[in-house]
Amino acid sequence: MNTTDPDAVFNYSFTVTDDVIDGNGHVNNVAYVQWMQDVAVRHFRSKISRQQMQDFGCLWVARSHHIEYLSPALPGDEIRALTWIVNWRRVRSVRRYRFLRSRDDTVLAQGETDWVLVNAGSGRPCSIPQQIQDAFILHPE
Repeated sequence: MNTTDPDAVFNYSFTVTDDVIDGNGHVNNVAYVQWMQDVAVRHFRSKISRQQMQDFGCLWVARSHHIEYLSPALPGDEIRALTWIVNWRRVRSVRRYRFLRSRDDTVLAQGETDWVLVNAGSGRPCSIPQQIQDAFILHPE
């Protein structure tokens, strides 16, 4: 992945544990959706605190996930999860992900989530505050 600003892409590494291995001996597909959420939260929290989100009175919910599985991950594999924000719309934002096996940089899976910002009280969509937008560098690819 090429980007002119390395701060646009968030990196997080972890090791595949036995609890995410399915009957086929590789990482269960559902684990990737959990990893997508986990790395998105880590990226977001690196720039915006829980307190700031409480002050804004809003929270993110997933509208849709798309994921493409390209190669199996196995127990003990070290995974490098990459995530970046593609765009901001009034109440929505697309975030992409790529999961690579660290030892050989094989792309294991890639995907995206369409996130919607909602009012914490009403659950209705709300505009993304400029402070949130300004905290992140977009990587539209």
